[in-house]
Order: sequence, then structure tokens, then C-alpha cells
Amino acid sequence: MIPFEKVEVIFNVPPYIEHNNPTTKDGFGDVAFLFKYRLLSANEKHGNYILTAFLGWSLPTGEYKNGGLRAVITPTFAYGKGFGEFDAQGTFGIAIPVGNTDVVGRNYLWNNTFQYRLFRKFWPEVELNSTFFQQGDHDGMKQNFVTPGLVIGRLHLWNRVGFTIGGGYQIATTHFHTNNHNAILSVRFPF
Repeated sequence: MIPFEKVEVIFNVPPYIEHNNPTTKDGFGDVAFLFKYRLLSANEKHGNYILTAFLGWSLPTGEYKNGGLRAVITPTFAYGKGFGEFDAQGTFGIAIPVGNTDVVGRNYLWNNTFQYRLFRKFWPEVELNSTFFQQGDHDGMKQNFVTPGLVIGRLHLWNRVGFTIGGGYQIATTHFHTNNHNAILSVRFPF
């Protein structure tokens, strides 16, 4: 029996992608879902850490080539550790296409974020986001981004519902990169 207090299911609204190139059409990306299961965790008094397993999948619903060619399943592990007002968290996963692997390729995704809490609600952060490509058009390539940002929250709205907003600016740090200079906005209503 699965203890449901350790389970989370997420539906991601498709992102709207704007390109810096006027010859490339802007449009919506793919629909994605995520199933999370918390393997280990402890609060601040007992170690302040977490280990979670994810199973994500995306469906190729993007407009004007702003999404994938095939559905992709992404098993991932997430981890985090707090040290007082500072925390480090990250994920490691593998994006596995359900077909045309020679064309679509596999991606190994590694993400680490370092945050510091100020005044209880402000979290300046730096994120490192790496992708290692196997098969497909970018076989053997790797790309890395650094994203300085700020998260504000969790702000109380009503009963258990909260509000969190964050933003950052993604900058490529490797010679090879599929995009660059991306503004990122995240809005969440945790409950």
C-alpha cells in the first residue's frame, strides 16, 4: 500500500516559448505530467534533508516545433539538504523517448540550486543546469546554464493555500547551447 502523504501528482501547463530569432515561430510547448514519491525526509530538527523519486512524462503537443518529436518518459531522483539559512538541492534524471531514439536522442539532466533565505520570505539563488546528449542531433555534446534568481514565498493566501513566485535569467556557459539568455518566471499555489 502506498502512503499517500508521500505522493504528489503535478500537471504542468504548457510553456509559451518566445524566440530571439524572428524567422522562428513562437508558440506553446509540450504538456507534461509528474508523479513524485518521497523516499526519505527529515525536518530541521532531525537533519533537514530530502530524497525523492520522480517519474515524469511529456506529450508532443507543442506548436511550430516548440516541443518534442515523441513522448518522453523521465525517471529522476531529487535531493536536498539544509544548513541553517542555506540550502542545496538538485535533481538527476534521464529523458527517454518512447520512439525514434536515434533521431530524438537521450538526455541526461543534472540540476543543482543553491539558495540563501533572507527575512524569512526571500530566497536569492544560483542554479546550475547541465544536459549531456546521447544519440540524436547533439550526440556527444553537453550544455550548461547558470541562472541567478530570486524566489519570494511562501506567502499565505487562504487556509492552507499559499503563493510563491520566482524569477531568474538563464545564461549559457558552454560553447554548445541550444538557447541562451532566457528569462524565467515561476508561479505556484502550494497547499
